[in-house]
Amino acid sequence: MEAGEISGKNLERVTSDGRIICHDIKCHLVIKVLRPAWLTVRRSGRRHMGRSQREKGKRGERELAGLLREYGYDCRRGQQYCGTSGDADVVGLSGIHIECKRVEKLNLLDAVSQAVRDAAKGLLPAVFHRKDRCEWLVTMRLEDWIQIYREWEAGREIDSR
Repeated sequence: MEAGEISGKNLERVTSDGRIICHDIKCHLVIKVLRPAWLTVRRSGRRHMGRSQREKGKRGERELAGLLREYGYDCRRGQQYCGTSGDADVVGLSGIHIECKRVEKLNLLDAVSQAVRDAAKGLLPAVFHRKDRCEWLVTMRLEDWIQIYREWEAGREIDSR
């Protein structure tokens, strides 16, 4: 979408990544026509999800926490507000910061970047994700996965003695 395609004195500009920066609320009418229904843009240009997407995310977090409890880990949903608290979406796996994504189309690089940004010092960031009617998957940076693998391998060597 080019900035020249939209006219109106309420619209300041369209950024290269598609964000619309507005002067006032009148341009929200333009945005709703041009952007997907679930995406709205605040005056600051920040995006936020609609209620159904937030609810689906919460259901995904509860589902993941329940599955991890079935594996024997005392996991629960984190207490997150607007994604800025630094808390994981699901807590209870020692040493792991869990970013939970329950979406059909996932930008993995963005999700991993969010996990890395939100992870507290000393926690390994991991994205747990799944689509409808699919199994849960985990995505991590190679350096973090290698750290876990080396610890597993060291424990295996001790057990074989």
